[in-house]
Amino acid sequence: MLEVKQVSLHYGAAIALRKVSIQAKQGEVTCILGRNGVGKTSMLRAITGAHPISGGEIVWNGENISRLPLYDRARRGIAWVPQGRDVFPLLTVRENLETGFAVLPRGKRTFPDDMYDLFPILKTMQRRRGGDLSGGQQQQLAIARALVTRPKLLVLDEPTEGIQPSIIKDIGRVIDLLRSRGEMAIVLVEQYFDFARDLAQTIAVMDRGDIVLYGRREDLDEDDVRRRLSV
Repeated sequence: MLEVKQVSLHYGAAIALRKVSIQAKQGEVTCILGRNGVGKTSMLRAITGAHPISGGEIVWNGENISRLPLYDRARRGIAWVPQGRDVFPLLTVRENLETGFAVLPRGKRTFPDDMYDLFPILKTMQRRRGGDLSGGQQQQLAIARALVTRPKLLVLDEPTEGIQPSIIKDIGRVIDLLRSRGEMAIVLVEQYFDFARDLAQTIAVMDRGDIVLYGRREDLDEDDVRRRLSV
């Protein structure tokens, strides 16, 4: 289980997170919702180690990882799919996927057996360069690359951004399947409530670096959530 405990994060003098706390449990999706600029991505940067926190603790499976660098967190099973996908445009699809081997011992540097079942389009495009793929295909590649690392915590930053509806549905099905296996915790950042509602067991709504609503999906008032996302 992931526990974010009273975490603050600054960019210089600017406060991005104000003593926020959430949990993410194995076999569940925790969704962080909010408008642009409220601190959602900063939360993920704190969890993954992409930016140091100013206060609080981040605990992963009982270990305080607050001061560990990003690559050590990746070796502990934390995988991040960043906003904008960040695939390597000049590498082939297969080469992009192989970059996930970096955090694995040599004996485990193989693709997951079901990777191409989850993303069949990637199997037919192994020799195409990442930069030649559509936005939706690049998003699938970015998620598949994260799965190559055999994560126990999968962190996704707005996977629906700029993606055509048919691929959004495919990505939603993959996230739900991964959750249902009970082998990983998933933290999903989204702007769109409908997508999050169908996937999440726990929802956190952020505003100006704070969490203003937090709870189980069925316990939250949907109209209240939508109002906070539209203001």
